[in-house]
Amino acid sequence: MRIVLASILVIFCCSFNTWETNFEKAKQQAVQEHKAILLSFSGSDWCGPCIKLHSEVFESAAFKTFADKNLVLVNADFPRQKKNQLPKPLQQQNDKLADTYNSSGAFPLTVLLTADGKVLKSWEGYPKMAIDEFIDDISKTMNPNQPALQNPE
Repeated sequence: MRIVLASILVIFCCSFNTWETNFEKAKQQAVQEHKAILLSFSGSDWCGPCIKLHSEVFESAAFKTFADKNLVLVNADFPRQKKNQLPKPLQQQNDKLADTYNSSGAFPLTVLLTADGKVLKSWEGYPKMAIDEFIDDISKTMNPNQPALQNPE
């Protein structure tokens, strides 16, 4: 039982670490690696569709493979439970990101940005499409004049 639990924790921690929380660092990485930024506004401890989006879409093998090659992932989390509160500087950064990219307060909200922070497209709520279609939509938005990016499995 302990081995199974430890394995689950390792998988969760490792997959969660692919999401950057420092937006300025993410922008620098996107410039250096010639990638777009995918910014996710979530409520990790209260928003059912947010939790579902992260577990079913963002944690899928297909999305992870695509994102690794094409995106810098940024999570702007807005937890409500006291035990999950973010450090003050991170909370302030997420508030600024919300002012800039999510003034309507939508959750979940996924925003595709250029490396310098310009909005290419946004998706409100849980995507109403299959994971592969969502990936293709991101790819076509990033490269409108090129065929969809390949997503080898």
